[in-house]
Amino acid sequence: MRVAVAPWDPSYGASAEIDALAEPTAEVNLDVEVALDAWAPRRPGATVGAGVVVFVDGVRRVDARVWVGDDAGPVHAGLCASWAAGAVRCTGGVATLAAAEIGRGLFSASPHASDLATRHGVYAARMARGGTPEVLSLALQERMLATELRAAETAADGEPALLVLDGPLRGRQHVTGAVGMIKSHHTAYLTDRAGDVLAALDPGERTPVFTVGTTWTRHSWYVRLPGANGVPLAGVVRCEASADLAPTAVGALADVTAAVLPRYASEPQNLYPIGGLERELRRRLGDPMLLYRALCRAAS
Repeated sequence: MRVAVAPWDPSYGASAEIDALAEPTAEVNLDVEVALDAWAPRRPGATVGAGVVVFVDGVRRVDARVWVGDDAGPVHAGLCASWAAGAVRCTGGVATLAAAEIGRGLFSASPHASDLATRHGVYAARMARGGTPEVLSLALQERMLATELRAAETAADGEPALLVLDGPLRGRQHVTGAVGMIKSHHTAYLTDRAGDVLAALDPGERTPVFTVGTTWTRHSWYVRLPGANGVPLAGVVRCEASADLAPTAVGALADVTAAVLPRYASEPQNLYPIGGLERELRRRLGDPMLLYRALCRAAS
C-alpha cells in the first residue's frame, strides 16, 4: 500500500452529519396519543421522573485526507479519522463517566488499503463504498454510531434507565429505554394546528406524540427546555422512540423526557452531561497537529 497525505486542512470538504442529510418526504400520523383536535401542550405530573439517566454521545474528526493505491494501479481518495463515543450515567445527583471508547481508521475504497501504523496509534483499514467526501464521511459516521451503541449498552448495564442518545435514534431503536434527541430542525413535521401547539410550548412542556415514516418509522415529540430567548424553536428539541412502543408506553416515556431533560439544560438545546462528555471525548482524541505529523511520517 502507498499512502500520500494531502497537504491541506483536513476539514476541507467535510460532509454533513447523518441527521443533516436530506430525508425523503415524511408521512406524519398525528392521531397517536390524542386526536389532532385535542392537541395541546402537555406537562408531566410532579411525580414523573427517572431514577437513572444515561446520556450517550460521540465525536469525530478527520485527521488527514489521503490518497491510497499501489505502485502501478489507480489511486483512491480516502481519509484518516479519529472518533470517540461515551456515556455519562446520572443517578442520585451524581454524574459519572460510565463508558468511553476511541477508534481510528483509514477509510478508502482502495483494494490496497491496509492498516497504517503511526507512533501515536494505528489507523485500521475500513472499506468504504466510494471515494467522494460524502461517502467517506458516512463510513466514518457509521463507525462512530456503532461505538455509541456499545457505550450505551455498557452504561445501561441491564438496569432500567432513560437512555438519551444525542442525535437520531435510527439503528439503535432496539435498545431498551432509548430516546434519540435531535437539536437541529431541518424538517418541519408539524404544521397548522399542531405547529401552533409546538410554538406555544413553555419550558418543561411537550407536544403530544406523533409518528413519522420515511425510510424508517419512529414515534416522535417535541420538548421545550429552559432558557429560550424568544427565537422560534429556541430551546426546543425533538425526541424519537421506537415505533414498537404502544401509544400508552411512548406517552409515559415522553412524559419522563419532559420532566427530566429540563433539569440538565445548560443553555438552549444543550445539556450539561452531553456538553461535558463531548469535551472529554475531544480531549481523548489527541492533538490534531501531532496526529497529522505522525501520519505524514508514516506515509513517507
